[in-house]
Amino acid sequence: MLDNTDKNVILKIMGATVGVFILVYMGMHMIGGGDSTLKDITEDINVNTPTHPRQPADIIPENPINILPDINDSYPPQVRETTSSYIEIFSSTEKAGSGTDGWLTEVAQDFNDARIKIDGKQVSVRLRGIPSGEAVDYITSGKSRSDAYTPSNELWGEMIITQGVKAELVEKRLVGNVAGILLTRAKKDELVDKYGAINTKTIVDAVANDELDMGYTNPFASSTGLNFLISALYAFDSSDLLSDKAVAGFESFQPNIPVVCYTTLQMREAAKSGLLEGFVLEYQTYVNTPDIRHYEFTPFGFRHDNPMYAIGELPTEKRKILDEFVEFSQQEKYQNLAKEYGFNGFGEYQSEVGPVSGNMIIQAQRLWKVLKDPKPICAVFVADVSGSMEGEPLKNLRRSMLEGQKYVGGNNLIGLVSYSDYVDIDLPIAKFDLDQRRLFAGAVYDMQAGGGTATFDAIAVAMQMLIEQKAAGPDRDPNLKPKIFVLSDGVTNEGHSLNDIEHIVNDLGIPIYTIGYNADIKALERISSMTESACINADTADVVYKLSLLFNTEL
Repeated sequence: MLDNTDKNVILKIMGATVGVFILVYMGMHMIGGGDSTLKDITEDINVNTPTHPRQPADIIPENPINILPDINDSYPPQVRETTSSYIEIFSSTEKAGSGTDGWLTEVAQDFNDARIKIDGKQVSVRLRGIPSGEAVDYITSGKSRSDAYTPSNELWGEMIITQGVKAELVEKRLVGNVAGILLTRAKKDELVDKYGAINTKTIVDAVANDELDMGYTNPFASSTGLNFLISALYAFDSSDLLSDKAVAGFESFQPNIPVVCYTTLQMREAAKSGLLEGFVLEYQTYVNTPDIRHYEFTPFGFRHDNPMYAIGELPTEKRKILDEFVEFSQQEKYQNLAKEYGFNGFGEYQSEVGPVSGNMIIQAQRLWKVLKDPKPICAVFVADVSGSMEGEPLKNLRRSMLEGQKYVGGNNLIGLVSYSDYVDIDLPIAKFDLDQRRLFAGAVYDMQAGGGTATFDAIAVAMQMLIEQKAAGPDRDPNLKPKIFVLSDGVTNEGHSLNDIEHIVNDLGIPIYTIGYNADIKALERISSMTESACINADTADVVYKLSLLFNTEL
């Protein structure tokens, strides 16, 4: 017979066992399968399925002049002119920012401080740092045309010339730089043992043979990404970048690319995760990013020598100012400063790709958009219609979505969710044909602002829609590539939190792109970084343009 001591011991053991069981059960429930846990969450969400009338669907993209934001709002000058006689220069951002990215900023400031005179007049410069692809749109559309333009490489200059704008190459090398392929030491040794050397052909062959997990940047926005696209096509067929041979080569290569990053910053963050064996980046960025220095750098493709172009028919006075500024920048003092900031490395490297026309570059970009995703894309747009979106933000949300849908390929599957205190499935997922576009337009026109902000409820519903579509939807396809695009202006104040769905986001790995409207949305930035996706912070003036760029490259 058990005494009281024995009974107490047994009760304690039983209690501990039950406690452990409960903890294990709770842990399994919280961490368990993405599908079941997600269903538990979505069952708690107030979800409506309203119907919307069809509206006419415009499918012709607007001229960039109509959607580009005012340049003074989005890209105020880094350096302002100090005299009435001056030139305006658009520059790529890696040299017209601040700190180690501010080489040209410092040169321009010193130029103005020097009070240089030409023909008896004191002269100066105005400098704006603008992403190269966006600068091309400003110049070619006529929305804002500078007197001079210095992109990272000559590819952008060729594109300007092809689109009918006079652009005279004044200086081929304002300051030296190269694009590079970064590989882990182990992977580099492995590829050198097999292929003998590291170059673009080695890389594309290794990727095509599924021997290398690498990423590159968006060739519509990134100079390094555009360089890599042209170099890859050249590696497949140097005589014709758009030949059947080159296209077939690219089709064998692209399916094995795990990530194409929207920006260089996103590429750098993806590299820090340690999941990539290789990626592309400029040398100047590489040397200024200590936490990726364990990758080894090998230059590829075209040089990035920051050429300087005179834009249009410059008056004699302006051309003299430009020539004087270029000469000023070539002084030993400033070239040494450039080296200190990471430029002027690999001076002996020669471009491994021959001259390419602007027309060929533009066609290569179009080819990339068609071939970049061999798997069909299934995307859900998640739109914030809470009370803080009332007025101008909602107006710009509608416009940005209606304009952005013009860049979405018709073979993709698209759905639409809007949210405030609750979640509306405005458009179930379906192929984005003309009828689906009309339903999409009707849903967007019907959006009204009001209520709180249940962002993570809406993301959970979108993830559930994608899972169900992939498994049992009318257009089901196990190879569908899911994506979510969240458009919001505020911090979540209703429904579930990021902590509630974070493990689901990690488990499912669905890319979640976030677009903030004048917002401080750190939680959304965190979610995008978890899935190695872009987070774009846009004000209401430029969100239409930025969203069009994002959809053009991702859909």
